[in-house]
Amino acid sequence: MVEQARVGEKGNSVERSLSQEDTKVKETSWHCGKLFFEYLVVVSLKKSGASYEPQITYQFPKRENLLRSQKEEEESLLKAIPLFCFPDGKSWAPLTEYKSETFSFVLTDIDGSRKFGYCRRLLPGGKGARLPEVFCIISCLGCFGLFSKILDEVEKRRQICTAVIYPFMQALRECPFPAPGKTVRVKSFIPDSGTEIIELTRPLDSRLEHVDLASVLLYLSEEYIIQIFASVLLERRVIFLAEELSILSQCIHAIAALLYPFTWQHTYIPVLPEVMIDSVCSPTPFMMGVQISFLERLQDLPIEDCLIVDLCHGTFIKKVGDEEEILPHKLYKELLGTLKSQRDTCKSTEELNKMVTNLFVLFFVKTIGHYSNHLKHQKTTAKFQPKAFRKSVSSKSIQKFLKNFMDTQMFHLFIEELERHPNSQEGNDVTKRFTEYTVKWSDCAIGR
Repeated sequence: MVEQARVGEKGNSVERSLSQEDTKVKETSWHCGKLFFEYLVVVSLKKSGASYEPQITYQFPKRENLLRSQKEEEESLLKAIPLFCFPDGKSWAPLTEYKSETFSFVLTDIDGSRKFGYCRRLLPGGKGARLPEVFCIISCLGCFGLFSKILDEVEKRRQICTAVIYPFMQALRECPFPAPGKTVRVKSFIPDSGTEIIELTRPLDSRLEHVDLASVLLYLSEEYIIQIFASVLLERRVIFLAEELSILSQCIHAIAALLYPFTWQHTYIPVLPEVMIDSVCSPTPFMMGVQISFLERLQDLPIEDCLIVDLCHGTFIKKVGDEEEILPHKLYKELLGTLKSQRDTCKSTEELNKMVTNLFVLFFVKTIGHYSNHLKHQKTTAKFQPKAFRKSVSSKSIQKFLKNFMDTQMFHLFIEELERHPNSQEGNDVTKRFTEYTVKWSDCAIGR
């Protein structure tokens, strides 16, 4: 696995590969069919000398009769999971109170496919001081809101009896993953309550499945969000700092979602385990989330040019220096003004998510929405005309932005996919969406 800790035979060696330049991130749902999840694991803290170490104490389902390669892949995956469930090191002690926390991490395979780990860290029921544990669902499907609801059901059953969890997860595993906008109903029996029916609904818009933009707006100003977006567009190194794991994972997923229709192709670790802290010295592009308690260690490391975002105080600790100049000035100002004026008009999180993502899609409409005019179609493929594409824009500031953006891997892979499959459903969907936004939002404050 890439971007995951790979624990050696003695459990104390960590290997990692952080280079993703030559690997395209695949559509995760292709990789795992229609199953909701691959595994549910319980990770508990076990005494190890003077400290505690996270270990998997339960795995569902148990897979048998695996091929050697499948078994090796499973072992690698299961060895990495505990580090990401307790990334905050070994300084744990039994507790009498602990507010449960939901967060997620991402594991990227060498072929570019991604697995998501959805975690609920909680204090099990009982009397006296006890150690927290993590219920972690491993899935190829990126849908944070849906899995948060599933974890709510897991936690509710955990407070009754651990054994009640697994019939629910088995029922979930037997359900087909719903199409966008559709609902699946899961029947589950709870002692003293009878049979319950849990409804799980996917957002109609796939862009909103793994994003909570209300979180990032809560911790950062509109100016900083746009500057982070600009830095990520040019595939720079960005580190996010926060105290809570949930804030780290929510904010990083939100920033990544703003890239639609592009996909971040490089190292992507929303929650970085303490034992991997030196990964921030990588010279390649990355987005990483680090707990702010490790800030002093971070500042002692030889980190190259990097944007370091403090989500606790809503500030930048370190900048490259040109973050305000990356985007075309007019579009930057208009995007900023619209984001400020419209955020308070939204009556729900769903409205806010949709409004914000629409604004950033419209930014791409204004800068690269004419790409289809510069695809020279052949029999089954097409050839992109980059020089004509860039020079067809009259704005010098947009031309300057495109010169830099067109050098990124995310742009190259976007174009390569269109060249290989110009008539594919995915390509049609992007073109259709761009056309819809051009018409629907032609009167939006972001003008030409």
